[in-house]
Amino acid sequence: MNFDFDAQVTAALFDSAGAVFALGDGSVRFEDGATVQAHDGAVLCAAVHPSGDGIVTGGDDGQVVWSRRGAEPVVLATAKNQWIDSIDASAASGLVAFSWGRTLSVIDPKDAGFRRDFQHERTVSGVAFDPKGRRIAASTYGGAALWYARIEKQQPIKLAWAGSHTAVAFSPDGAFVVTTMQDSQLHGWRLKDAKNLRMGGYPSKVRSLAFLAGGQLLATSGAQGAVLWPFIGSNGPMGREATEIGYDDTTLVNLVSARTEHGLLAAGLTDGRVWVAHPAAQGLNFVKAEKGPSIIALSLSPAADKVAWADEDGAAGVLIL
Repeated sequence: MNFDFDAQVTAALFDSAGAVFALGDGSVRFEDGATVQAHDGAVLCAAVHPSGDGIVTGGDDGQVVWSRRGAEPVVLATAKNQWIDSIDASAASGLVAFSWGRTLSVIDPKDAGFRRDFQHERTVSGVAFDPKGRRIAASTYGGAALWYARIEKQQPIKLAWAGSHTAVAFSPDGAFVVTTMQDSQLHGWRLKDAKNLRMGGYPSKVRSLAFLAGGQLLATSGAQGAVLWPFIGSNGPMGREATEIGYDDTTLVNLVSARTEHGLLAAGLTDGRVWVAHPAAQGLNFVKAEKGPSIIALSLSPAADKVAWADEDGAAGVLIL
């Protein structure tokens, strides 16, 4: 199934019913053809709604909006005169977290009166829930901050490392926090003792990362192949070398996508191709083999049986694996 959108795609996701695309014209397009005009302006970030029904998006209109098939969009929160820079949602706790400027906000879509706003010294670039949805990591300049999602007055745990941190993720066991950095590297912390994990050597900026194989591997973009870091045991990647699959010196892996409980990895390349592979097996399956504009949105379905992609010219597709 292929699409040709008249706006750039911000995100490709899968909710419980199928693929969903969030676009730069403020619309949300569903695999079945349904369209919701969610924002007066561009969609800047998106995540699957905690219920699994539709997606929540943040826009340059300062709104957080829930879009579903066959329903009017619902404004869940606003940030006056600010862009919504990043967003995450937790199926485990039912909460949504988003950042605007130096503020991390937490809302409960089931409780319109619940909201927590946590302030930072610098702009918050990324937000991520832990596996239980109780804590949130926020990336910012100089490191990351850890907050309890529902506690109103608190001091965060600060994870320090010099430089600009652009996105953040928890490992599936909740033991590690990993950030991408502006200067083409990753950084991580083991939470029990704040031990630093230095993960460098990338030729370009790391735009995405994804855990797979039960959390034993962390895959990232930013190189000529998909880079795989081992996260086995209590030390994670400390003292271990990364491996690389799908190496091709004519292109770069721009995005990766995986599901923690599965062993399949999807990669979108700067030359417009998309492949999937099992890291333990030999060879790549090019599910989109024709070259073209760079892949800028990519998502593997929850069952790892479909992949949704979009390129920088507005072409998109859903592929059955």
